Amino acid sequence: MTAARYLVPAAEHRVEEEVLRSRFLTTVARAATLDEARALVERLRREFPDATHHCWACVAGPPGSTAAIAMSDDGEPHGTAGRPMLNALLHGEVGEVAAVVTRYFGGTLLGKGGLVRAYTSGVTTALATLPTKLRVTMARVAVEVEYAHVDALRRALPAWEAVVLAQEFSSTVGHRVELPAERVEAFAAALRDLTAGDVLVDVIDRDP
Repeated sequence: MTAARYLVPAAEHRVEEEVLRSRFLTTVARAATLDEARALVERLRREFPDATHHCWACVAGPPGSTAAIAMSDDGEPHGTAGRPMLNALLHGEVGEVAAVVTRYFGGTLLGKGGLVRAYTSGVTTALATLPTKLRVTMARVAVEVEYAHVDALRRALPAWEAVVLAQEFSSTVGHRVELPAERVEAFAAALRDLTAGDVLVDVIDRDP
């Protein structure tokens, strides 16, 4: 996996564990931004209004990235919930992911070590059974070739996971092509070899 190609949650997923009569409901969902993670927390607060805590953590980027992270102990002793949850997410090999652990206190204090283990377990257990899908950063490029090279270009596209979105015919043939962003540079080099340099390739845009 790379920063342009990685696993993300394919659906919202929930697991439940009980520790000394306390219930821990762990919900994991996709969150491409921290705002999406906070919206998930607020939705779960409404779903479980009588819960004791709604602790959460989020990695809103590629797996292991700390560029956009957040966490909250939501009233649990400092460092016993949000931080261990975040650590589990950072090592979980899934990106754009948020986890919320909803706790119903069972009457028995777990101690700091017990809380860390419980919140860590909730997230790691949920990640182990989380349905995932591949997230690929895509780019759109303009490719202009002579008519003589159109068939060769078409034959080359599958090898680069590229598809033609649009064509325009004039003195040359213009193509609007979409392909994985990580392959654009190599794709352009391959087209230059294929056409003996008789090609124009320009990046139009790419996914965030």
